[in-house]
Amino acid sequence: MTDADRVRRVRGGDRRAIAALIRDLDDDRAGARDVLRALQAPGAADLSQGIPSPGGIVVGITGGPGAGKSSLVDALITHARAHHQRVGVVAVDPSSPRGGGAVLGDRVRMQRHATDEGVFIRSVASRGAPGGLSRSAMDVAAVLLAGSFSRILIETVGVGQSEVEVAAAADVTVVVMTPGLGDDVQTLKAGILEIADVLVLNKADRPGAEAAVRDLQAMLSLRHASASRSALAEAEPGAESASGSASDSRPADVPIVKTVALTGQGVDELVAAIDGVILARTLVPEGQRGRRRAEARIRAVVMARTDAAVRAAFAPGGSGASLADDVAALKLDPETAANVLMTHLRGGY
Repeated sequence: MTDADRVRRVRGGDRRAIAALIRDLDDDRAGARDVLRALQAPGAADLSQGIPSPGGIVVGITGGPGAGKSSLVDALITHARAHHQRVGVVAVDPSSPRGGGAVLGDRVRMQRHATDEGVFIRSVASRGAPGGLSRSAMDVAAVLLAGSFSRILIETVGVGQSEVEVAAAADVTVVVMTPGLGDDVQTLKAGILEIADVLVLNKADRPGAEAAVRDLQAMLSLRHASASRSALAEAEPGAESASGSASDSRPADVPIVKTVALTGQGVDELVAAIDGVILARTLVPEGQRGRRRAEARIRAVVMARTDAAVRAAFAPGGSGASLADDVAALKLDPETAANVLMTHLRGGY
């Protein structure tokens, strides 16, 4: 099959062609990136073109472990399918320390949609990506957008401290929390509050839900006040413009939606809040919207290539193998060894 045939089948929504391309991209097989580049030609539906992408919206679902992100994604799939929308899900799981693949396989929580032709679910490994998203996750989302899926849901690992990268890769970032688990404090620590377009208090049938909502509202007020001070500082003569930053297009009033994902309570309100953010984003210049996402994709590619180069260097016979031996034998300190390795890696580019 030619690359042109693969591009045509993916754009036509052929599930087998989509699955095959995602597999080939994940395995880094020859020719797969040529097909992806063709899908991302100017005017094609992809992650670098603007918000929302033609026919598709990318929604990032993030938050700490135990918040019910997978259950909420499952409820959002049900809602979308009831409205005849095709849904793609990218479930980012922790990497296996041995094989590097996804460990948890979040799609097991979405089994009732497994035979639905209008739903495509793919688990990918985080591969150690510091922002919670790997190059593979972004590639999968790009292919699904090109494959005419209406909604792409990216569910991050959920480690609670390194999920901010999803804000650059998604049209809307939904941060999920629960009452009574100290999520308000963790949110402040991780800086996740700054990336939220919509805040969800899931498991809202638990005691303490109303108090948690009040706490979130108070923290949002602090965030808004801080952002206002920053805007005033930037408006002073000589201050540099911050256009293109993630906060430029974030709404001042972030909606807080209470849900009970297992029963579907609040899901209609959540979808309405997501759509409201998308509508507001149409007022943001397209170049500004697209730049943030393009930057995230470039960064993911660089991180993936760097990680592969470092792994190759430490393989038997690699340029870094002797460095590791010298550090282990206390002949060399790790900082010096890292500098030597970085110099070698720079020479390869």
